[in-house]
Amino acid sequence: MATSDTAHIALYAGSFDPPTLGHLDVINRARRLFDHIVVGIGDNPDKRHMLDSEARCSLMRREVESLLQRDAKGAQVQVEVYEGLTVDFARSIGAAALLRGIRNVTDLAAECQLAIANRQVADIESVFVITDERFGFTSSSLIRQIVELGGDVEKLTGIVPPSVLDHLRSSQSIA
Repeated sequence: MATSDTAHIALYAGSFDPPTLGHLDVINRARRLFDHIVVGIGDNPDKRHMLDSEARCSLMRREVESLLQRDAKGAQVQVEVYEGLTVDFARSIGAAALLRGIRNVTDLAAECQLAIANRQVADIESVFVITDERFGFTSSSLIRQIVELGGDVEKLTGIVPPSVLDHLRSSQSIA
């Protein structure tokens, strides 16, 4: 990672299963706040994943590259797969903060609890970025449910990026 000792690095960690336009919106907004952003793709042991971590990483990298091509201003963004505790990964990359997206008040309550725990246990701050209202009720869990239960993936056009939609189409046609 090409950053200086004083760079403000944010870790935006999640399962991103699958990546959504809401995730990309948070990344784009945070690019104005930090010098460098690392999107950390991890596996949550409490969740059953639809896509393996390499597929999620590949899709996210493709969309982040597209985002950076459209707007060169702001922080550079890299996408990495990690294992283990998020706070350990944050330390290993020198993150100054954990970046978290907030969609609605339900997210806020849960994220505040997690932020306090991370600050007490790992001495790392959390920074909340509120996503565009268009994505206020977009969730990867809902998208997974639609795909896995054979719903119409074309209805996801406004909430997932094009490459993700293509991937979901192909995975649904295989099933």
